[in-house]
Amino acid sequence: MSVTSQLRSLSINNINPNVKKAEYAVRGELAVRSEEYRARLARGEKLPFDKVISANIGNPQQLDQKPITFFRQVLSLVEYPQLLDHGDVLVKNLGYKSDVISRARSLLKMVGSVGAYSHSAGTLGIRQSVARFIERRDGFPANPADVYLCAGASSGVNTLLNIICQTPMTGVLVPIPQYPLYTATLAVLNAKCVPYYLEESKNWGTDINEIKESYKKAKDEGIDVRAIVIINPGNPTGASLSPEDIRAVIEFAAQEKLVIMADEVYQTNVFIGKFYSFKGVLRTLQKEYPGKYDRVELASLHSTSKGMVGECGHRAGYFELVGFDKAVQEQIYKFVSIMLCSPLVGQCLIEMMVNPPMEGDESYELYKKEYDAIFQSLRDRATALHGAFKEMEGVECQDPQGAMYLFPSIHVPPKAVAQAQAENRSPDEFYALRLLDATGVCVVPGTGFRQRPDTQHFRTTFLAPGTEWVGRVKKFHKEFMDEFR
Repeated sequence: MSVTSQLRSLSINNINPNVKKAEYAVRGELAVRSEEYRARLARGEKLPFDKVISANIGNPQQLDQKPITFFRQVLSLVEYPQLLDHGDVLVKNLGYKSDVISRARSLLKMVGSVGAYSHSAGTLGIRQSVARFIERRDGFPANPADVYLCAGASSGVNTLLNIICQTPMTGVLVPIPQYPLYTATLAVLNAKCVPYYLEESKNWGTDINEIKESYKKAKDEGIDVRAIVIINPGNPTGASLSPEDIRAVIEFAAQEKLVIMADEVYQTNVFIGKFYSFKGVLRTLQKEYPGKYDRVELASLHSTSKGMVGECGHRAGYFELVGFDKAVQEQIYKFVSIMLCSPLVGQCLIEMMVNPPMEGDESYELYKKEYDAIFQSLRDRATALHGAFKEMEGVECQDPQGAMYLFPSIHVPPKAVAQAQAENRSPDEFYALRLLDATGVCVVPGTGFRQRPDTQHFRTTFLAPGTEWVGRVKKFHKEFMDEFR
């Protein structure tokens, strides 16, 4: 043992073991290596590629998605209210519209100062705006008292799982493949992930029989299954659930008294069909069958990080609670109070996301043009990338339905599998590393999201601009297959 390590209190052997167990492949080895390549390119080093494409994470503005003008103009004014004393300059010289100025004044009236703390659950006026948005979306009332603003949906997930997970034998049903936030948080909480597989052959939809089998197996093992996570539209799969699938999950949750955690942060990223919220379907069931579903507990989450907003760095989101016991809700409030409040700038951004310029407002035309252009660009790139995968030997990919991702399966040749084993890697991890080294395109191997045994996948975003990088992937894949055929 070195002298330096003897002088420290902490070592890798005495920190929280649950943190060491947690895995988060989205920012794992491949992401670290991609940043090293980015730094080497910045120093002028020669590599087989001239730029790194970070297709490993849904980070729209890192990949050149432009901010919505209305949102950023309003934020500039709430950050520096003195600018409001020069409204004529803002309008005549800087292109601000009058509704930008009025929205900034309205938000400042709500929050006072974005440099202050707010109510622990978030500013009341902003929670009221969220409630009105939910009412418009679903056609059923929403109560601002049940809305909690948080520092991104991830913070909301952390809050809810901290409340749900009572003992090491508490279990949560999690879809596989899944976004690793859930398994990582459960690992840190020393609780049980109860996996249920999505059906790849059915566009990654839920299979209620699969869910029931996973639930029964966990119960037989003595696990106290408390909740079920649904990600809709899906991450990493991009699946968009039908109302029938949602009804089946709610019916099962009601039968087994499970909390439903509906991760709905991609609700505006739907390319095929339309988005159906769990809240809307639940309220419809309650209306159709009075009394039967009244005690269903639902927590639904949304965020400014995704959709056409793409403001990941502002760390803003919310969750709404439906059907929770009052005493439990008080403990949730206490937990969020311990963490203080979400950033006030982010809260202002949430208010604009749920209450954007409407037809007739001065900023509406530009807002609509920017919003539609982002949506169309995402759909076009999803279609182009999907088309490329269809042309690649041994690659199968479901139609891009929503979210920001494709999750193709790859049939890696036996020689490549053997080489991966020799390097103590999974075949899809080996493939993804070789792809990064050859092209600068960083994806995440399917093992990082878990997957059915003996299958190989990778997740890629379709956020990067242009199509040149897609050509790089096709060229690499052919050379990889030829090398290991």
